[in-house]
Amino acid sequence: MASSCSNQYVREEVGEEYPYPYPSHVCAPNFVTFKLSGRDDYDLWKTQMLCLLKSHDMCGFIDGIFVSPQSSSSVSGKEKLGGDHNHWLWTRSDALVKGWILGSLSKQTLRHVLDRLSEKPHQERNVADFNAKDIWDELKTLYDLSVRPQLQSMNGPAVLPQEPDEGKQRDKRADDHKRLYKCILSGDWERVATFLNEEVVTVIDKITNNGSTALHVAVGTSKDLEFIQKMLERAPESTLLLDVLNSDGSTLLHVAAIVGNTEAAEMLLERSPDLLFAKDYEGHTPLAIALSNMHSQTSQLLLQHITSNREGNSMLSGRSGDELLVLVISSKDFDLAYHLARHYRTLHSDAVLMALAQNYPCEPNILEKYLGTEIIKWKIAGGLETAFDYMGPLRGFGVEKAIRLFIAGILMIFMLVVVIPWMLVWPFIKEKVRIHNEATRLLRRVCVLIHVSSDPNTEHHYYTNPLFEATRQNAYEIVGKIVSRFPNAIWSANKDGYNIIQYAVISRSEKVYNLLYQMSEHKNVYRTMRDSSGNNLLHLAARLAPTNKLNLISGAALQIQRELQWFKEVEGFVCPLNTTQKNSFDETPQMVFTREHKELVIEGEKWMKATAESYTISAALITTIVFAAAITVPGGNNQDKGTPIFTNNTAFTVFAISDAVSLFAAVTSLLMFLSILTARFAEQDFLFKLPTKLVIGLATLFISTTTMIIAFGATLYLVFGQNNSRILIPIVVLTCLPTTSFMTLQFPLIIELMSATYGRSIFGKKDPAYGYDEFGLIIDHRFY
Repeated sequence: MASSCSNQYVREEVGEEYPYPYPSHVCAPNFVTFKLSGRDDYDLWKTQMLCLLKSHDMCGFIDGIFVSPQSSSSVSGKEKLGGDHNHWLWTRSDALVKGWILGSLSKQTLRHVLDRLSEKPHQERNVADFNAKDIWDELKTLYDLSVRPQLQSMNGPAVLPQEPDEGKQRDKRADDHKRLYKCILSGDWERVATFLNEEVVTVIDKITNNGSTALHVAVGTSKDLEFIQKMLERAPESTLLLDVLNSDGSTLLHVAAIVGNTEAAEMLLERSPDLLFAKDYEGHTPLAIALSNMHSQTSQLLLQHITSNREGNSMLSGRSGDELLVLVISSKDFDLAYHLARHYRTLHSDAVLMALAQNYPCEPNILEKYLGTEIIKWKIAGGLETAFDYMGPLRGFGVEKAIRLFIAGILMIFMLVVVIPWMLVWPFIKEKVRIHNEATRLLRRVCVLIHVSSDPNTEHHYYTNPLFEATRQNAYEIVGKIVSRFPNAIWSANKDGYNIIQYAVISRSEKVYNLLYQMSEHKNVYRTMRDSSGNNLLHLAARLAPTNKLNLISGAALQIQRELQWFKEVEGFVCPLNTTQKNSFDETPQMVFTREHKELVIEGEKWMKATAESYTISAALITTIVFAAAITVPGGNNQDKGTPIFTNNTAFTVFAISDAVSLFAAVTSLLMFLSILTARFAEQDFLFKLPTKLVIGLATLFISTTTMIIAFGATLYLVFGQNNSRILIPIVVLTCLPTTSFMTLQFPLIIELMSATYGRSIFGKKDPAYGYDEFGLIIDHRFY
């Protein structure tokens, strides 16, 4: 055998001194690129393994050529020392081949093979007692269909059919798999049982391309528990459900978690509780799979079993526990996340609070928050009860009875005024309010966990990054809760050295910025605070806003307007000296604003001019039409007096008034748009001057268009109506069509312009910290 070695490194090991090859330099995974996990993978695995063994002349250890030499116990004299040495060399090389083989098996396959070998007579449960040939032969018996003599089934052993042509055998096997797969999908147990009785395929054979067994398919496609139960009963008695895996390493419980088959999951856990802690090849447990697929009911079932199991505590702690909670929060199931967090004792990192900061729901407005509390329900119930109490018995009549009835009537009317709007609005907002309340409750629980997970010196590792992420997301409730729970968080700084207020200005997070007005003496610190580059708070406000915040505003003109509003707001907060203070680059805040917003001002000018030009054409066209209509009135004029023929007709009066209003409004609109086209477009003009002109122009254009349509409708009635009132119906319908279209398409722009220019400021000086908790109780988020 020494002379047959072709590998350079193997030849050095083979000879009189080294009779067995030992290529220890070989990296086996370069040859065998996957783990053997089932019968369907055996042919590919065998081909790669034989390539590895043949290329290094190691096949003798699996085909019986390299047999174990006699040990020193069976020889005597001079041969004793040489026998010991040769036996040691053979054992070393055999262990190398054995390591190659065992290293290429999946965990479940390895366990199954070793268990089978240890059950054989005269063997002990010790891997050192098995040589490479024993393991190779056992794998061949288990997975090579061409030599496997028997297949276990419910009815006893059956001879596996032999095909002379391996290709035909493979095709027939694939055909059998397809037939069984279709039978399972149909859910007809009689067909499935008939096919399984043929004893060609078992329920643990892999029948799909992803290596799923018949049991995997049944659990993943059927909701019939009786059907799944019968499938499980057809599994061989020695089969462990923990070893029934597909190509991804998924157990039956993993599949139930993927599809959300809660009933099947409960059945599987009753049969094999160990499935709860099994991991696939990517390290995911069934609970993690159910959470990532947002199957709340299945997740709750798995969570119940985990919390009732002693081993489950390990899943709800450390990094793996944090990952589970992050999965639930990312799916925005805050109620399940809260119930999961109740079983936690500590947190491992800031990942949970970071996930909450990234997925925190939008805050309900004042009306939604009020209607969503229990307070209003108590008020309604109490008011109705009081009203009924005042009504009392209706016997007799007197002053006191009249007063009681009057008060009861007032209360009933008041309650109807409150109850009816509540009943109309509540169905549309209750889901939003519910989600927000659940997120708030979870936030409190997470803060408590952070508090008990660390000492005061290490708490900042848990909340610093989430604090700035919440600031970027404008989630002021998270910021307020963190700072109220951990007061030192107010001085936290990110990697660039900015605190939360500075970062709120940079990120244009107005709700977090408004928390300035809830501070006491610390508020004054921000008036003069400067960063490492000498920038005060006004310098930071002069920077261009992040793209994601600008994109929330339609039109470059409104974007520059919002930037000016931020600059003016911060300018009114900082000390007057800061408005002219220069940074390290010798720039004042105004110089920074001009430089940063130069391109945006140009874009705003283009947007404003393009908008004004479009509406100028419309206004000019309307002016021409209504002016011509005023000269050539419908029906003509009286030849003797020169007055219109329909002067005394009501429809003519409507025409005259509408035409006049349309003409004056169109001219006003035209002048406004022309003034925009000739404006100088300075930065400050975008704050009030230009938006005001655009609002007036659009409003008058809308009035002009509407009155023009009314005038035209009146003309149609005068000329073609002939005192027939029924023609008014199609005229009114057709008149409403363009008016409605204009309002639908253009009115939102008017509303947005008016709201941005004259509406309530986003920088509320009032206390936004007060709110209601999920029980309708007033709470205070202030941190000072």
